[in-house]
Amino acid sequence: MVQNYHWLAGRISGDLHRNSSITKNNSTMKVNTVVNWTIGLVCTVLVSACNDDEDEPVAPIPTPTINFTQVSGSGDITAKLTEFRTLLGDPLNTTLNQTAGRREINWDGVPANLTNVDTYPGDFFNSTDPAVGAGRKRGAVFTTPGTGFRISDNDFTDIVADYGNQFNAFSPARTFVAVGSNQTDVTFRLPGTNTPATVKGFGAIFSDVDNANSTTLEFFEGDKSLGTFKAPVRNDVNGFSFVGVKFPDNRVSKVVIKSGNVPLSSRFADGSQYDLVIMDDFLYDEPTASN
Repeated sequence: MVQNYHWLAGRISGDLHRNSSITKNNSTMKVNTVVNWTIGLVCTVLVSACNDDEDEPVAPIPTPTINFTQVSGSGDITAKLTEFRTLLGDPLNTTLNQTAGRREINWDGVPANLTNVDTYPGDFFNSTDPAVGAGRKRGAVFTTPGTGFRISDNDFTDIVADYGNQFNAFSPARTFVAVGSNQTDVTFRLPGTNTPATVKGFGAIFSDVDNANSTTLEFFEGDKSLGTFKAPVRNDVNGFSFVGVKFPDNRVSKVVIKSGNVPLSSRFADGSQYDLVIMDDFLYDEPTASN
């Protein structure tokens, strides 16, 4: 197309040059005629070229497909837990240097001095101290935009007495919340080390989900969100909800948990506006090194 424009420009230049040597009486008429004709031709060619470019089909950028399997339920969640455990894989690992299977955290290994206080350390279940037993080396690290974490063995009744009628522990007696925030971020390490790791799947048990949009898991592969998945609303007196997701083709480096729509606090009364939610068991497949 560019070569044709150069050829046309040459023809136009030549026509103008030849007509500029016409006799004086006819020069104005001839030059004007040639100029008008050539300008019209140039405009026609340029418009046609632009239309040709616009008519060329542009291939759409394909959206990568993210494959996943979601397992969720409320009420009696025992069957859903069994289904998700099978999806993550056996066995339940309790020692280091594993390459398959899964890990679980039910909080009941937390000692009394870290229970019912706001000083529970987010790396408790990934100690790198050689003197600490394998039970505290499960490859999960917790952070929060809030001020810390709290483990309770009394359904948080030491904060608000009525919480005993609201919350239950799925695996008695300890449960878990972030302090000063409803958000908990989970990242992974090779158990017992500081080596960054990833998993394929993660699930969590919640107590007292009343709002269908309040409690979610968002999964990340690096900076890319793999999706946000909602925990179902409670449907019986026990009040348990479960959601777990596995990604066969992706490596999950972080899970962002939203438990309820406000932090657990005496400042907020559970009801139509606020949904207070606590957490119990976490399940995930054996972490593997990120690189």
